[in-house]
Amino acid sequence: MATRLLILGGTTEARALAARIAALPNYSAVLSLAGRTVSPLAQAVPVRVGGFGGVAGLTAYLKAERIDALVVATHPFAARIAENATLAARDAGIPAVRLLRPPWTPGAGDDWRLFPSLESLVERLGETPRRLLVTIGRQEAHAFAAAPHHSYWFRSIEPIEPPLRLPNAEFLLERGPFTIEDEIALLSRHRIDVLVTKNSGGDATRAKLDAARALGIPVLMVDRPPASGLSEVGTVDAVLDFLDHHAPPAERGA
Repeated sequence: MATRLLILGGTTEARALAARIAALPNYSAVLSLAGRTVSPLAQAVPVRVGGFGGVAGLTAYLKAERIDALVVATHPFAARIAENATLAARDAGIPAVRLLRPPWTPGAGDDWRLFPSLESLVERLGETPRRLLVTIGRQEAHAFAAAPHHSYWFRSIEPIEPPLRLPNAEFLLERGPFTIEDEIALLSRHRIDVLVTKNSGGDATRAKLDAARALGIPVLMVDRPPASGLSEVGTVDAVLDFLDHHAPPAERGA
């Protein structure tokens, strides 16, 4: 009997995992999306959209759907979801693993300043007007309302809602991956002197960091939140290895 998986997704890694799982006859998976993206990419397995209602709701779903194992493949900054998943998997008595892309690390020539939160980063922008490319998504963009004297270029997949009212702001609706040539052109065209991002990791948006290094632009980066307590792996193969050891098909219903 196939092992039933719930994948908490919304990332490139979750989509890749779903594609691998769909090709394996000994697994049956549902991919859960939070619903923040209006037009998500097509997926290889059945998809459910929306929240669960906290730990209790997720635990109830795991039990009702007879889920054998939980894979958390959400964004590295989705700390609350990872924490809820840790508790729900424990309460449901099933194994759980987190697929987490490795963080970016600075190299020679990089000028990175790390901050524990976006609010602390905004506080350190200073009084001198600066030209910032902000690539943190749309969920927390309103934090920059506290520093309206800068010029901003916000890049996100979908519009910021409610609209962000700043005197000098432009909004770029784009989806990665991006090339270093395109990123250098973007930074140069708008005369950007600061890049703001989160340490999301991955290759899809790495080029902006390489472009900033090439142009000598400092990067203000929000550091990752603390670990969730789940076992963490960095590849789809490692997830499958974890499942083979902790949730093989023969154990279902044992």
